[in-house]
Amino acid sequence: MFNLNLIDNLPKLEQVEINGVRHYTHDGKKFYPSVTTVLSADKSKQAGIQKWRDRVGEEEANRISHMATSRGTAVHYIMEDYILDQKPITKPMPIHVEMAQGLKDYANKYIDNVRMVEGQLWSDDLEVAGTVDLVADFEGEPAIIDWKTSNYPKKRAYIESYFMQESAYAKMFEERTGIEVKKIVTLVAYPNGTQMFVEKTDDWIDKFIEVREMYDTQLQSMLQSEVDDNGTSDSRGVL
Repeated sequence: MFNLNLIDNLPKLEQVEINGVRHYTHDGKKFYPSVTTVLSADKSKQAGIQKWRDRVGEEEANRISHMATSRGTAVHYIMEDYILDQKPITKPMPIHVEMAQGLKDYANKYIDNVRMVEGQLWSDDLEVAGTVDLVADFEGEPAIIDWKTSNYPKKRAYIESYFMQESAYAKMFEERTGIEVKKIVTLVAYPNGTQMFVEKTDDWIDKFIEVREMYDTQLQSMLQSEVDDNGTSDSRGVL
């Protein structure tokens, strides 16, 4: 199996919701939004999702989204158990086992020296936090590795948010451990196939920072709107 060199001495994060938005804190003083929350500030992505919801209808969109979330969660659990060589708590559905097998094949071929599995990270520089799927050596180099699931193969141009997400994890990991991560890897499992995308952290971190700044602008606009409506504002230490 895999060589486990786990980093498990980092403070645990507490997840809290502030104004309906997921945040993390490690000290009860600073509350950082999750990486996925920040990436939701990308209006072009939001517009694409809304177009899809309008096209298929609200009920069908909710059904598909729920199914995709359940599938993604199941496959993540399978991969976590596999990497850590531990027995599953529940028996997964055959379709999820089949999709995860492609990810296992790639893991067996390219991955070793595992540092984190479902590891909590945060960055005071980026003012963001989240949970990374896997940090391990990929072809002998430290990498952020992200498991994704889909109904069909992905075009690279449509998954740039994945690369931004992973670049943020790379910088968070480096800030917390001092270990530089130059490579980010996205593995996408879909029925009857698996895709691999390998990118460089430095090619995407500036794009993530741009979206991070967009998120701040939207947050400040929301808070100002609350002041205008109510005469008060409560940011509750949110960064």
